[in-house]
Amino acid sequence: MLDPVQLLSAYCDGAFPMGEEGGCISWFRPPYRGILPIQEFHLPARFERYLREHPFEVRWNTAFGDVMRGCADREQTWITDVILDSYQELHRLGFAHSAEVWREGRLVGGVYGVAIGGAFFGESMFSRETQASKVALTHLQWRLKERGFIVHDTQWTTPHLAMFGGHEIPSIQYLELLHRAIRLPVTFDDRQRGAQMMFR
Repeated sequence: MLDPVQLLSAYCDGAFPMGEEGGCISWFRPPYRGILPIQEFHLPARFERYLREHPFEVRWNTAFGDVMRGCADREQTWITDVILDSYQELHRLGFAHSAEVWREGRLVGGVYGVAIGGAFFGESMFSRETQASKVALTHLQWRLKERGFIVHDTQWTTPHLAMFGGHEIPSIQYLELLHRAIRLPVTFDDRQRGAQMMFR
């Protein structure tokens, strides 16, 4: 398992880990970084209609490990046992969080990531029902805006994220924004308030 302080410090420096076969960990700091605007979050009109017509139950931090395992349930994954254990420890400490989409008592989608100050580092999402991951992402964006976050780091940009306004910025610009964000006195939830005081 990765040391929690080392992992959080890496995020603050603009790096993030990914697991490889055999338990190895690779660290990445891309020259261009994917971000998803929070204040200018773009919700496509068609998906907005879908949200109104297909209500889901959204929960926070009630099934963090299950969300991670849902994200890892694919042919190839970087969410190895080391990554799973490391982020579950961050969750226990109050730094890692999950947005969960439920239908009739069944977990059908979700997204998880790490929060430090006003920065949220999105890690992965999954869907077992049409559009469920997009529902989780949308509610996550609304929560980040409500709580005063200014950065949602998505690492890279995908067509899935681009439809919501996701784009890439140069690393130097990202780091300037990141260092301002992590100093903000905002939290994802009340659990994180005590955790951030401990980390700092």
